[in-house]
Amino acid sequence: MVNNEEAVKNDLFGFGDKNVAFAKYFIGDSYLNSLISADDNIDVHVANVSFEPDCRNNWHVHYNGYQLLLVTAGEGWYQEFGKPAQKLHPGDAVAIHEGVKHWHGATKDSWFSHIAITKGSSEWLEEVSDADYAKLADAVCKIKLEK
Repeated sequence: MVNNEEAVKNDLFGFGDKNVAFAKYFIGDSYLNSLISADDNIDVHVANVSFEPDCRNNWHVHYNGYQLLLVTAGEGWYQEFGKPAQKLHPGDAVAIHEGVKHWHGATKDSWFSHIAITKGSSEWLEEVSDADYAKLADAVCKIKLEK
């Protein structure tokens, strides 16, 4: 069962177009609605990024700045390298500091969207493997069963 499709597609900040420009850095389909582009007077880019279920971006690092994620709809994951993944819900906010290797994306059964406020440049790294991603869903199911 797929959850939150309507909430993501009718997001206050707009669903956007298929994220063709960055598709090579994502597993699955994502959608991008740029809200504010960086220019000479504003040095951040603000966008609404939406993920289909099971979609996630590659591991990456931000340099000369940071990234802020403001979750607006659906359910997703955020993980810093070497740390456990955090499940994200609407209203959650994540501050990602310069040089922190991380990834973010939808859960296996839910659409997901967040506002990404990004300053600086990004270095895209390896994919989050299907095996590592599947472990997240298995771990959450195990925790629910044990409660």
